[in-house]
Amino acid sequence: MILKSRLYFYLVTINYLLVTVFLAACGGTTEQSDGQPQQPAETESADSDTANPAQEEKTILFFGDSLTAGLGLEEEEAYPALIQEKIDSLGLPYRSINAGLSGETSAGGLERVDWLLQQPISIFVLALGANDGLRGIAPEATYQNLSAIVEKVKAAHPDSKLILAGMKIPPSMGADYFDQFEAIYPRLAERHEMTLIPFLLDGVAGIQELNQADGIHPTAAGQRMVAELVWQRLEPLL
Repeated sequence: MILKSRLYFYLVTINYLLVTVFLAACGGTTEQSDGQPQQPAETESADSDTANPAQEEKTILFFGDSLTAGLGLEEEEAYPALIQEKIDSLGLPYRSINAGLSGETSAGGLERVDWLLQQPISIFVLALGANDGLRGIAPEATYQNLSAIVEKVKAAHPDSKLILAGMKIPPSMGADYFDQFEAIYPRLAERHEMTLIPFLLDGVAGIQELNQADGIHPTAAGQRMVAELVWQRLEPLL
C-alpha cells in the first residue's frame, strides 16, 4: 500500500513538471506583479506611423478651354504645368490637373464637369467663357452656365476653394456686348465668393510676340506670364 502511494506521488509530480516545462516553452501568458495578465507592448513602428502621418496630397483642378489646355504648345508649357513647377519647388502637397479642352464653351463645361468632380478637389480654377464670347452667345446664358458649374463644385466638394478667371472679347463684337460679357465674371465671383482674376490674359492679349500666329492663343512665353498672374491669386490659398 505504501509502495502504491509513493508511486502515485512520483507520477503526479512528474506530470506537473512536464506541464510547467511545456507552458514555458510555448511562451505562456506572463503576469505582472499584481497578478494581472501582461498586455503585449506596442511596436515602435506603429508608434512612429501615428506620430508622423504621411502628408496628404491635395488636388488643384484647372477647368477651362484651349487657353488652359495650351493649344499649339507642349503640355509642360501650359500654365497649369508651370504652376505645378512652382508648387514642387516649394515642396507643397498639391497636384495640378489640366482639365482644359480646346473649343469648350460654358454649356459644354457644364455637361463635362460631373465626371471630373468624382475625385477629391481642394482648389477649383474656372477659366471658361472665351468661346461663348467669340460665338456671340448671350452673356446671361454664359453666366447661368458658369454659375451652375460652380454650384456643382460646391455641392460635391463644399470645402474646396474657388478661383474664377475672367475673360474678355474683342471690341469688334460691339461695345454693349463687350460690356455685358465683361460683367459676367465680377458678378459671378461676388455671388459665389470666389477669388477673381479679372482677366486671364492680362498683359498677354494683343501683344504679338506673346501670341501664336492666330493672335488668340499665347506662346510659351505668354503662358509663363499667365502662370505668374494665376499664381498671384493661387499662392495665398495653398
